[in-house]
Amino acid sequence: MTTTTAARKRVQAKAEYDAFLAQCPSRKLLDRIADKWVTLVLAALRSDGSHRFGADCAGEPRPMRYSELSRLLAGVSQKMLTQTLRSLERDGLITRTVVPTVPVTVTYELTDLGVSLHEVVRGLKGWAETHMDDVLANRATYDNQVA
Repeated sequence: MTTTTAARKRVQAKAEYDAFLAQCPSRKLLDRIADKWVTLVLAALRSDGSHRFGADCAGEPRPMRYSELSRLLAGVSQKMLTQTLRSLERDGLITRTVVPTVPVTVTYELTDLGVSLHEVVRGLKGWAETHMDDVLANRATYDNQVA
């Protein structure tokens, strides 16, 4: 009887990831990154500095302070932003850097793993903004037909 090493088990499990299967751990990751605030935080960490409604999010990711993220993400509570940032840090998508100044400066920055997801999230955000009128029109048509 042969034994399987822990490393071999990890390689085998990774090869078997399939989000269509009920027990696949990637489903929990999809739940996390599909969250509205996670998506918006990942899209917000950018370098172009344009925060106005409808502004293109072009540019490379850059570090941002908590207060900057809070102002940019209209409607996010302090508790929700803190929880979101902690979960992203735990997943290795962002890093938190504390600089001992008065007052203390805390910045958040995408990791290499976070950068790889950043482009996808920016694309999804852009698609939603571009096609919102179409979706609203389709909803109205559907609701009129069903009513």
